Amino acid sequence: MSRLAKKPVLILSGVTVIKDGHLLVIKGPLGEKKLKILPFIDADLKENEVYIRTQSNTKQAQANIGTMWSLLRNAVSGVSSGFSKVLEIEGIGFKANLEGKTLVLSLGFVNPIRYPSPDGILINVEKNQIKISGIDKELVGRVAAEIRNFKKPEPYKGKGIHYQGEVIRRKAGKKAATTT
Repeated sequence: MSRLAKKPVLILSGVTVIKDGHLLVIKGPLGEKKLKILPFIDADLKENEVYIRTQSNTKQAQANIGTMWSLLRNAVSGVSSGFSKVLEIEGIGFKANLEGKTLVLSLGFVNPIRYPSPDGILINVEKNQIKISGIDKELVGRVAAEIRNFKKPEPYKGKGIHYQGEVIRRKAGKKAATTT
C-alpha cells in the first residue's frame, strides 16, 4: 500500500470537492476539474480532507490507491494555483509569436510551425520564452513536450527549444577533437 495514500488530501481554502457517483468534481478559483475514481478505490469526504481507501485487497487496488491520491492532490492544487512550464528558444532566427490562440514557431524550417492551443491551456510568449499554464498538470506537461519536440536542443551549439533550467550536455566539435 502506498504510504502517501495513508495521509488525507487536504482541501485548500476556496476549493470544494463533491463526490458524484464515480466522479470527483473539484471546483476552485481557476476552474473546475472532473476526476474519475479509479477501479477498486473509494473516496471519503470529511470537512476539509479527502481520504482515499481501497475496496478490496487485490494487486490492482494497491496499485491504484497511490495513483488516485496523486491525481486528486494535483487536481486540488491545479484549481487553486495552477501549473506552468517555461520553454526557452535558442538559436539565430528562431522565434515564437501568438496569432490568437495559435502558437507560430519559426525554427529554421521552410514553413513556420503552427500549434493550436488546446482548451484549458494558456500560452504566453515573451522574447525567447514560451510560458504554458493551466489547471491540468498532465495536459500542461504534454503540451510543453509537444512544443519542445518540434526542435529539440542539439548537443553542439545548444540551438533549439528547451525547458527553463534544463542542462544540455554539450559535445566537442570536429575542430576540438582534431587539435588534441
